[in-house]
Amino acid sequence: MKEFINVYEENQEDIEKFIITTLKNTGSILSETSKNYKKIFQTFPSMELLYITDQDFNQISPNIFRNKKDVSEKGKNRAYMSTKLMQKDEAFSISSPYISSATGRTCVTVMKKEEDKYIFIDFRLSGLLGRLGLVELNPEFNQFTKFFYKAVGFSLMAFAFFAIIYALFGYASSIFIEGNFSLDALFKPIVALTLGLAIFDLAKTILEREVFFKNYSKDDEDANVLTKFSIAIIIALSIEALMVVFKIALHDYSQMIYALYLIIGIALIIVSLGIYSYLSKK
Repeated sequence: MKEFINVYEENQEDIEKFIITTLKNTGSILSETSKNYKKIFQTFPSMELLYITDQDFNQISPNIFRNKKDVSEKGKNRAYMSTKLMQKDEAFSISSPYISSATGRTCVTVMKKEEDKYIFIDFRLSGLLGRLGLVELNPEFNQFTKFFYKAVGFSLMAFAFFAIIYALFGYASSIFIEGNFSLDALFKPIVALTLGLAIFDLAKTILEREVFFKNYSKDDEDANVLTKFSIAIIIALSIEALMVVFKIALHDYSQMIYALYLIIGIALIIVSLGIYSYLSKK
């Protein structure tokens, strides 16, 4: 989806010109009320929603989709939409790509002023780009990819919960059943909880970016995702290294060199992450 947004931004002027010119050639949209706006839906295969507001942005029509209507939205104030739109001429304003609360898909909204009313039209971004030949769409493969990311994302979340449950159960078992309060009993659950948090954060990022599209990334977002995950791993390894130092200090100082190796490895990861973050920002 990030690629779609990049393509849209690269061709934004031509896309907006196409939409506005076609809408102008279509004529009055309000005159299509009795025909349920079939003409404009046929003109734009990528069009998925239309609704009309008065001059105060109070919705006076239901949400009109290609094959259905939703009257529950009638009467809602849409003034917030005007803040998302950039005026292109006296009659038309267009938004940047965003997630539609009505469809859950990425869309571009066009507002057209007719008489004393405002007409809002949502265009599905992928369909719009495909219609103009800017991207090649394969719905079956896209659905499979989305299903795969969803399966992996929720599986990772499940493993994250298992790690958290294992940590809490192991800690409770050591304290209340075995009566063994030790450094191992204290640190091992912390390591498991930290790894569980890192796995959950990775799963959440995958689902947000590839399935639900909650937010859209800027150029450095990929670096931020890797940074957050790496920091969680570094914390887990640091706790493990601290536990190793304590265990060696209590039992055999001759093995301390192995704890040093682990600490040096963690330090190298931190330095590498710092260099990567610096170069990413550059």
